[in-house]
Amino acid sequence: MSVHFRFGRRLRAPVFAAAALAAACVAPLLLGGCERQPEAVKFIQDGKPEHLSDWHVLHSDGRHLELGTGVVPYDLNTPLFSDYAHKLRTIWMPAGQAAAYADRATFDFPVGTVISKTFYYPKGQGGQVVASKADSSHEIEAGRLDLARYRLVETRLLVRRESGWVALPYVWNADQTEAELARTGDVVPMDIAAANGAASHFAYVVPNENQCASCHMLDVKSRKLAPIGPKARHLNRDFRYVSADGEHDENQLAHLIRVGYLTGVPGAQAGPNATLTQAELDALPRNADWSDPKAPLDARARAYLDVNCSHCHSPTGPANTTALNLEPFLAPDAHLGLCKPPVAAGKGTGDRLFDIVPGAPDESIMLYRLASTEGGVMMPELGRTTVHREGLALIRAWVAAMSGGCVAAHP
Repeated sequence: MSVHFRFGRRLRAPVFAAAALAAACVAPLLLGGCERQPEAVKFIQDGKPEHLSDWHVLHSDGRHLELGTGVVPYDLNTPLFSDYAHKLRTIWMPAGQAAAYADRATFDFPVGTVISKTFYYPKGQGGQVVASKADSSHEIEAGRLDLARYRLVETRLLVRRESGWVALPYVWNADQTEAELARTGDVVPMDIAAANGAASHFAYVVPNENQCASCHMLDVKSRKLAPIGPKARHLNRDFRYVSADGEHDENQLAHLIRVGYLTGVPGAQAGPNATLTQAELDALPRNADWSDPKAPLDARARAYLDVNCSHCHSPTGPANTTALNLEPFLAPDAHLGLCKPPVAAGKGTGDRLFDIVPGAPDESIMLYRLASTEGGVMMPELGRTTVHREGLALIRAWVAAMSGGCVAAHP
């Protein structure tokens, strides 16, 4: 499969501070080259900056996307599906500040935290066609993303201010040098070409600020936003980091502890350079990699439903009235959807009687909704305009492997 970019509009690119950049290059030029130094992140307490570069979290010169000073990349065991986009995720906190560990919930981040997620696609021949592969942050090489090989689409920020979290979506320009705030969202037309050359169109949708909030409102009572990915079970995995000594693999939780970004982890000593043993890491929550054929089928499916669905389908989420709870640590019963009749699903049932019918994926509402792109039917409701065929196949295999069945209630 490949994706061909057709941008609906061209965003204006702001003028960078050329004098400052030139001054920064003077000394290196005397040595025969200009090596840009990372900028310190600029936390902005109020307002909604028009340009991503105002934050100094990421920098692009059109050739490479680089991280700001102290910005730490991370990955998830199983990522959320977003129309086959790849994602570069990062986190930054003010000096001397750290997030407080939680076993199941999102970590408690301090005021001043900036979390970013950049959506991009690998390019193919000619620089315009991009191949759809697995989402992976390990495409960062030497601490940066090579834009000769990848095309940036958007970067979303979650910023922790005194009043709470604020979601800000930015769309990259065609030159790949700047991203502009998209308060009302955006639509980027694209073509997806199958291996046989047949092409189909889809619209990559950049969410507006309200749509960002609808997914990140993890507690409908408080109506406050929160990050989805930075939880122990998603982060408990290795990542390839770059340092002055070169590249090295390290567990992400251990790394966050060591650099002073995470405290309160069971077994970890307080203070910088603290470490965790492998046994201590193994005792912490860890989701499976949905794409790992060596992992148990149930663990893979539960991890997939967790990251794609449980931020809404939880006891506190926006879909709590459905009684469908897709958090991974609960027992497989009716709350997981087994033989559970739908609640106010409307046409989303497809005339099926139960969310999940063990052993019968084609009779299950969950499969029907995952396979749809129709408004009012498809699930998740936001974040995709295409069907995740590989994810759908995983959930199909999971339901097909279940034993038992359902009996319809008769009046």
